Amino acid sequence: MHLRVFEDAEGKMNRSLLDVQGAVLVVSQFTLYADIRKGRRPSFTAAAPPALAEPLVERFKNALSSHGLHVQGGIFGADMDVTLTNSGPVTIIMDSEHLTR
Repeated sequence: MHLRVFEDAEGKMNRSLLDVQGAVLVVSQFTLYADIRKGRRPSFTAAAPPALAEPLVERFKNALSSHGLHVQGGIFGADMDVTLTNSGPVTIIMDSEHLTR
């Protein structure tokens, strides 16, 4: 919510989700944690098991909500069709193992 990825009046990515009073859609997707280092078949063994992951997703949603953001969530473990409109030429990949505060 503090990551400055929204444009300011000068077109620079200088505003956060809080600054623009945006909304958040939180959809848990364990397949994003696929490990393909050992061949062509993805492994998901490092993904958190549902009993651990679902409370973490709920905690994340609650943390965002506590800052006044409008938060909606998907259904944990369900097959869902999610439509996205990507605005801009930017894709950011964040690896939590390498984040600093």
